[in-house]
Amino acid sequence: MCILKTEKLSYSYDGNRSVLKEMDLNFEKEKTYAIVGKSGAGKTTLLSLLSGLDNPTSGSIEYNGENIKKIDKYKYRSRNIGVIFQSFNLLPHLTALENVILSMDVAGVKVPDKKKYAMEMLEKVSIDEATAKRRILKLSGGEQQRVAIARALSYNPDIILADEPTGNLDGETESEVVNILSRLAHEDKKCVIIVTHSPSVSKKVDIIYQLNKN
Repeated sequence: MCILKTEKLSYSYDGNRSVLKEMDLNFEKEKTYAIVGKSGAGKTTLLSLLSGLDNPTSGSIEYNGENIKKIDKYKYRSRNIGVIFQSFNLLPHLTALENVILSMDVAGVKVPDKKKYAMEMLEKVSIDEATAKRRILKLSGGEQQRVAIARALSYNPDIILADEPTGNLDGETESEVVNILSRLAHEDKKCVIIVTHSPSVSKKVDIIYQLNKN
């Protein structure tokens, strides 16, 4: 069953230049997806629409069978969908652990021990306790991306959206991050959607959606 789907989804800038045109896409739990296409094909636009940060010109996006226009967008973005950015978007003056706890606070996550829970999320992406206590500026690019994934997991969303999550990483680290995202889908039963330019990333997902410039 689809957890997220688009029906005749279209988007245009200023009502003129069409970026996406009548797209029907289906996304299920326990699967990884790659959104690929040349620059300007609308990959990041699609991600913005799926995450509820922008609204389609026409067509619809449904989460669990309900049009996201009709649901609380704040709750949708802070509980149902986790977004991972290429630039990480972490707070550099905080530690890795503090970044995850802050995300939990914003989402209103209720657990007996926030620090313990946040550490469990970091361990899930292979960040140990010593690294978790270091400030973001002291971490490598790969470590920062793992923290960003842990932050997105901290409120247990059904869907993970990753915007070029390996764009700033070397080949070995890219492979490690993709393996983490795959485990989230296949073991933790998440729906993982990755926007990527990397052929090596797209080869490792279950389903590829190719976007073409209009």
